[in-house]
Amino acid sequence: MLATLPMYLRPETRAAHDALWALVRDALRDHGQDAPAALDHTIAHTQTWTRPDLLLGQICNLPYRTHVHAHTHRIGTCDYGLPDTPRGHYVSYFVTRKDDPRDAPAAFVTARLAVNEADSHSGWGAAWAYAHNRGFAFTHALLTGAHSASARAIAEGHADIAAIDAISWHMIQRYDASAGHLRIIASTDAAPGQTLITARTNDPAPLHAAVTQALAALPPAHQDTLLLRGLVALPDAAYFDLPLPDPAPIAPNAAENARENA
Repeated sequence: MLATLPMYLRPETRAAHDALWALVRDALRDHGQDAPAALDHTIAHTQTWTRPDLLLGQICNLPYRTHVHAHTHRIGTCDYGLPDTPRGHYVSYFVTRKDDPRDAPAAFVTARLAVNEADSHSGWGAAWAYAHNRGFAFTHALLTGAHSASARAIAEGHADIAAIDAISWHMIQRYDASAGHLRIIASTDAAPGQTLITARTNDPAPLHAAVTQALAALPPAHQDTLLLRGLVALPDAAYFDLPLPDPAPIAPNAAENARENA
């Protein structure tokens, strides 16, 4: 049996994630449901989503829409209380260097777009949709492996722009020196945020109740770290009415070079 909360996991947030899971685990066990003693922080998140023993997982809306929905139930969509954003939704910020004079994403058509993962909505799908809806397209993407790595790549001059989701950006501002070299020039449209999922064989209702109870009991310091305010039950249309993006234009060897430089 597997439980994992990988999407905003970093060394500074691990204790808060573990504290949240302990409360979820105990709430489940109090109602007679088995649950792992601890979160698994070792398995790559992409390898957890379709496992038949997944009790609790977390996923970006793009891979959920493309294939993972067929193997899972939604427990709920994470709500981070973002201003001017519908509950359960998030946006990405287009971020560039402070000394770059370009002030609109359309000015970066041929520039180097740092992308955390090719199947990330926040890093690629949202950027694609923003450009597609405004009649242009990004033509050069560098794969970095993480939003924090994208921020470093821009700050160090290895990339020029990135779409970084609002929660990741908040954490980058808190914890990473690269934030001091960067600025926001635009926001993408809102889309469903990180989603909690469980394997198809599980009932999501007790998990929703346990997570909601745990969030209410989480100490304020951990609440402040995670930024998570609650879960929202979004309709299927909120996910599946979104268009699927074209593949990211990742240049040969771009992933290896970007990771080395970041």
